Amino acid sequence: MAINTQDSSCLPLQEKIDHSNKTARAIELVILSLLISMLVYRVVSFKDQDNSVPWLLAFLCESCFTFIWILCVSIKWTPCNTKTYPARLLERVNESEFPAVDIFVTTADPILEPCIITMNTVLSLLAVDYPANKLALYLSDDGCSPLTFYSLVETTKFAKLWVPFCKKYNIQVRAPFRYFTPDSTPLEDESLEFQHEWKKMKNEYGDLYKKIEVAAQTPFTCEPDSGFADFRDVSRSDHPAIIKVISENTDELPHVIYISREKNPKHPHHYKAGAMNVLARVSSVMTNAPLMLNVDCDMYANNPQVFLHAMCVVLHYKNDKDFGFVQFPQAFHDGLKDDPFGTQLANFYYIINGVAGIQGTFYMGSNCFHRRKVIYGLSTNDKITSENIRNEDLHKVFGKSFELIESTAEILSGTDVKVEYRKSPSNFIDAAIDVAGSNYEYGTHWGKKVGWLYGSTAEDMLTGIGIHGRGWRSVLCLPEPLPFLGCAPLTYPSSLTQQKRWAMGLLEILFTDKNALLLTIKGKLWFRQALGYLWVCLWGIRSIPEICYASLPAYCIITGSHFLPTFNEWAFIIYVGIFVIYNAYTLWECKRIGVSLRMWWNYQKMARVTSLTTWFFGFLTIMLKIMGLSKIVFEVTQKEHKSNYGDGIGANDDENDGRFTYDKSPVIVPSVVIILVNMTVLVSCVLKLSKVDYNEIWMEIMGLGLGEVFCSVWLLICFWEFLKGLFGNGKYGIPSSTIWKSVVLALFFVHLCRRYS
Repeated sequence: MAINTQDSSCLPLQEKIDHSNKTARAIELVILSLLISMLVYRVVSFKDQDNSVPWLLAFLCESCFTFIWILCVSIKWTPCNTKTYPARLLERVNESEFPAVDIFVTTADPILEPCIITMNTVLSLLAVDYPANKLALYLSDDGCSPLTFYSLVETTKFAKLWVPFCKKYNIQVRAPFRYFTPDSTPLEDESLEFQHEWKKMKNEYGDLYKKIEVAAQTPFTCEPDSGFADFRDVSRSDHPAIIKVISENTDELPHVIYISREKNPKHPHHYKAGAMNVLARVSSVMTNAPLMLNVDCDMYANNPQVFLHAMCVVLHYKNDKDFGFVQFPQAFHDGLKDDPFGTQLANFYYIINGVAGIQGTFYMGSNCFHRRKVIYGLSTNDKITSENIRNEDLHKVFGKSFELIESTAEILSGTDVKVEYRKSPSNFIDAAIDVAGSNYEYGTHWGKKVGWLYGSTAEDMLTGIGIHGRGWRSVLCLPEPLPFLGCAPLTYPSSLTQQKRWAMGLLEILFTDKNALLLTIKGKLWFRQALGYLWVCLWGIRSIPEICYASLPAYCIITGSHFLPTFNEWAFIIYVGIFVIYNAYTLWECKRIGVSLRMWWNYQKMARVTSLTTWFFGFLTIMLKIMGLSKIVFEVTQKEHKSNYGDGIGANDDENDGRFTYDKSPVIVPSVVIILVNMTVLVSCVLKLSKVDYNEIWMEIMGLGLGEVFCSVWLLICFWEFLKGLFGNGKYGIPSSTIWKSVVLALFFVHLCRRYS
């Protein structure tokens, strides 16, 4: 598809960087050999156990852990990423030859996703280093909020000043809330002209900030003669499509278009996937760019050359089968120190680089450049020309909009980087409203074979696996500085919402026709790539062996049995070896990417906490859905905005940042039960030892089982925050209703252990 920008004397626009992985491979194989030895020991010694129940459960759990480790080793075996050279691109390719890009920014709730965050993302994207006449920015507002529309209008006015300022002085940070701070001043060695414009721009941004803040606290009067008449008498779940062209392309500013798709309670709206498909259709009839960038509302462009980095990939390949999308990593600004809730994803660095070395990185739902024809369902071996395109076939797949069919035919039959960019989107508003209707998709392939796929709240992973299943590869690009930065959850309840949604959505994929193993057999998904998808989709199911294994130490101490070898058995070395080597290995990996010791520990403990809370409830929710007893509810993650502008607005409480807070969510109940049960058994151990004669105390300790006692202590350490929450006050204390539920379940567990011992 791409323009041939290389010859034998030219340096490449991008290079694949393979990472040396020999040391990591050796350690991973050592751990794998120990895990297999552990399973062999279980089988060989099974007949010698007086109580076979804990031994059998331990064997089943350890088999699951070994399988997960095999998947992990496979994923990380050949890590790589892509290095791009935008300077070479600018020397070699004229800007007029750059492909057009439609930018999609999605937001769903102006309260949970504050408008000032979304507008900074919009401003950063409008100011990127790329020809403005090649860009169109679409803001999808699933909340149908006049506040969001008002904010976009005011932001566009400010952008007419901000974008020229950034490009004139080559400002590197183009999100104003990151560039301006209350105490920031222009450098004294800068020109007087720059200092004057800098102060003016800071004041203008301050005015914009205050306008949005005031508007958020004031009800909108949607009178018939006002600019908000379309928002009169509508609700977020029942309203017609609203599409407004805020600004058409100028020399400095791209098209800016507001979209709130039609919603009707009688029609499913498919959450973010539905919004993305409306964006794809509306943009198709309005601008029809061959490339589409989708960005979450909190992910601002931190690197102004991010589009040039993407074009290095787009224009590099002679064979368009080599990539279906270009993914930039998710990273975060102003994250809590040492990531106490484990939400900043630094520990996924090696996994992401690992899958990049197979068929390509996962689609992560944001920061991704898609090729429109790939989103439209094309496979790598499809050869479509204008001669073999039939309108009847396109109607069945894409719907009955004449404008949509016409623009789709252009994309499917042409070299997609050369598709003509439409200049006046305001001429197509009626057609855009038609394709944004809530019933437009009926009788079409949207959400099934075309566009973002339905069937999972993790629409990004489902869509990505569909693209890879059709034979496409993907590219992971890691330029410096980081291309996009977003907001990580700043409270524990927010992180619970996010992790639970991921666990549910990923598990749902296993029950669709996009199951990784099915696509390997019937599609073009590579086997190792399928293992990568399987690793992430099994998060919810992994909670079951995690909970069972976490329950075994307490069960064995209560019943006087063992699930671990005793201190004088040779197999004891296997378990000690796995524990020590694995923790040392993960610490070494984290130190290689600059992660602190405290952050490493937070990732270790939160892995246990997450599996017993959000993953477990995600698993239960999907099981109830499959049985027809429950429906999935999409929960938007709260985007906390730590303001750095204005006097006292959004002041930070640094002293309490990162402290665990709790609500009445039942998700944390399993963790509290684990804490209570292990506290009970450890106290009983201490009381038992206090009654033993000093000369016999060592024999009593051996009888308790050192391994089981150590595991109980380790669990208490991992769940230390919940232990503190039992005695905390206010929002830092676990609600009494949650504690009483947990007490009942803990007593029930102890009773069962004693009864069936």
